[in-house]
Amino acid sequence: MEHVELDDLLFDDEGLIPVIVQDADNGDVLMFAWSNREALDRTIAEGRMVYWSRSRQELWRKGDSSGHTQHWEQLRADCDGDVLLARVHQEGAACHTGERSCFHRAIS
Repeated sequence: MEHVELDDLLFDDEGLIPVIVQDADNGDVLMFAWSNREALDRTIAEGRMVYWSRSRQELWRKGDSSGHTQHWEQLRADCDGDVLLARVHQEGAACHTGERSCFHRAIS
């Protein structure tokens, strides 16, 4: 697998990059979030997922208020370097509704 440096990632005009979060154990897609460079630096240093909240305009460490933490196993960049895939070990629910995945509703 090819390796990419954080400096090679393509952040948008607001300094953000989308992150798709996947369960490392079973492959389920758990959630979608945004990160910036500081959030990624902290994620790598701490071993836990840290994101950027666009609504609150601040960093948030997944699980600080809910206890439902995400410990990353692997971070991958897509072929263009403008989307990340975070393979994580999820403790508890990933969704703020209490569901395991944010993608628990099927469109009929």
